[in-house]
Amino acid sequence: MSNGTGTTFEQLLARGEMASAELDALWASLPTVRVDEILGRWKGGDFGPGHPTHELLKASKWYGKTFNSAEDAKPLIRYDEDGRLFSDTETAHGEASLWEVEFRGEVTATMVYDGWPVLDHFKRIDQRTLLGVMNGKSNRVLFEGKLYYFFLELVGDAS
Repeated sequence: MSNGTGTTFEQLLARGEMASAELDALWASLPTVRVDEILGRWKGGDFGPGHPTHELLKASKWYGKTFNSAEDAKPLIRYDEDGRLFSDTETAHGEASLWEVEFRGEVTATMVYDGWPVLDHFKRIDQRTLLGVMNGKSNRVLFEGKLYYFFLELVGDAS
C-alpha cells in the first residue's frame, strides 16, 4: 500500500533502518484506527537496530501481540525454548487493555500496559498492517530522544 508519498510499505521495509524523522512523517500520513478494528493476532517487526527496544525484542524471541478484546490484550507474545508461542506476562509485567487515546492531536487505538507506564499507539498502513509507536515515561521509551516504532501484520482473528 502507498503511504501517501508514493512509497509502499514493502519498499520502506526493504530499505531497512529508517530515520526517526521518516517514521514520524509516515506516522503523520496514516489514518487512525478504532479498537474494534484491530482485534486479532498480529505478528510484529520493526525497522532495524537504532533503538534498544529492537535488541530486547530480538533477544526475547518476540513474535507479536494479540488483541482478543478491549479488556484482553497480550502485549508480548514470544517463542519459548521449544518454539511454542506464549504470552510473557513476567517480562511485560502483566498484560494490557485497549483504549482510544489522543496522541499527537489525534485519537487512535492504543494499548495500555497493565504493569508499565507505557502506551503503544496504532495507525493503519493497510487492511492487514498497523504502524505502532511506543510512548510513555521517557525513561522507559525514549532513546536519544527518539520513540520506538514497530509494525504489526494481521495473521488471525481474535480467539
